[in-house]
Amino acid sequence: MSAFTVRSGPWSAAQISDYLTATAIPVRLASSGRYPLVQSLWFLFDGDSLWCATQEDSVLAQRIRRDDRVGFEVSSEHPPYRGVRGTGHAHLERAAAADLLPRLIDRYLGTEPTPLASWLMSRIDSELAIRIDGLSMTSWDFSARM
Repeated sequence: MSAFTVRSGPWSAAQISDYLTATAIPVRLASSGRYPLVQSLWFLFDGDSLWCATQEDSVLAQRIRRDDRVGFEVSSEHPPYRGVRGTGHAHLERAAAADLLPRLIDRYLGTEPTPLASWLMSRIDSELAIRIDGLSMTSWDFSARM
């Protein structure tokens, strides 16, 4: 049994988990505030939670501190159109950032040193991990139509 809820869609919990584990495109994360804010962030999925990172003084961190409810979507803009969207609760974790940021960098940039990776790591002392749990997800897959 999965640690998340499947609301609807053609994919089982195992298929959703496989998609989120294998897909290395940014998650679009929406947070609450005076106006909704949608940001693209690198993510990891551990089978239970989505993990992202942000700076401690970011607008996103400020919003999560006020209201932990978030919405998200992971989907490609290229055919076949398919993906996962849902809701969850975001928690900021300072201690997890030191382990998470290098894993995100490896996933999205690879293991070769780059100026961007160096710059991101130079800011690790002010980085926060975002753990999104209590996930409720919907999938869609238009592969058969394309």
